[in-house]
Amino acid sequence: MTPELAAALADDADRVERALDVLLPAGDGPESRLFQAMRYASLGGGKRLRPFLALEGARLFAVAEACALRVATALEMVHCYSLVHDDLPAMDDDALRRGKPTVHREFDEATAILAGDALLTRAFEVIADPMTHGDAGVRAELALQLARAAGAEGMVGGQMIDLETEGSEDLDIGAITRLQRLKTGALILFACESGAVMGKAGPGPREALRGFAQDLGLAFQMTDDLLDVEGTAAETGKAVGKDAARGKATFVSLLGAERARTQARLLAAQAAEHLAAFGPAAARLREVARWVVERRS
Repeated sequence: MTPELAAALADDADRVERALDVLLPAGDGPESRLFQAMRYASLGGGKRLRPFLALEGARLFAVAEACALRVATALEMVHCYSLVHDDLPAMDDDALRRGKPTVHREFDEATAILAGDALLTRAFEVIADPMTHGDAGVRAELALQLARAAGAEGMVGGQMIDLETEGSEDLDIGAITRLQRLKTGALILFACESGAVMGKAGPGPREALRGFAQDLGLAFQMTDDLLDVEGTAAETGKAVGKDAARGKATFVSLLGAERARTQARLLAAQAAEHLAAFGPAAARLREVARWVVERRS
């Protein structure tokens, strides 16, 4: 990662952190434990890649920073909710996330479920607020696209397929690709396209960003699969070796590590090519595509 990209990621992560701090108040009533769990799940960690993609995409269309930041923060709430629920004993049963105990370990399972529920609904509250965009039609489209990305036809549907196929030997590369386009790729697609929605862009730019997002999402997941095999808990901030232990089919188990690494790099290069029409304005997004396959966390 270049120093320039590292600085840009850190700056946007700080913006999102401060926005989350405001939008997720601590609370002081009987439900304060819920607010504590929501803040624990959301603050103080993570790459904030999805918000960064949303903010960079919005800059391509000169969207007001305050509006883009609210969408980016809502998206991060959805992502954090998904991690809380993924970590539950009924799902992946993880003890470590972002280098600290998972929410159900730090609090309890019931609180973790409620914290995830509350983060998801808070995200849509933020999207629907007129402060997010002055055009109600734009807010409605953002809510619609985020719901599709997060729901049964997107992230949650992908998680269901993942659970249903655990231990199965019938999955081929096409099935794994579809699973990950839903489970991981759908939110990345929303992140990349949300700026075009806010900027009321035409079909050409939106199609280019969708192509970028689809290739980036697969490259990201292939790298995640590699890190589960080759990384350490200290690097990734979560347990490693989980996929093989649970008998999950992954890009690495199907392709082997070297082929998966090569394919991830090809996808990252292909993702960058989708942005040609944006010229120098998309330089950071192109650099993100390169970094995604080089990262160690």
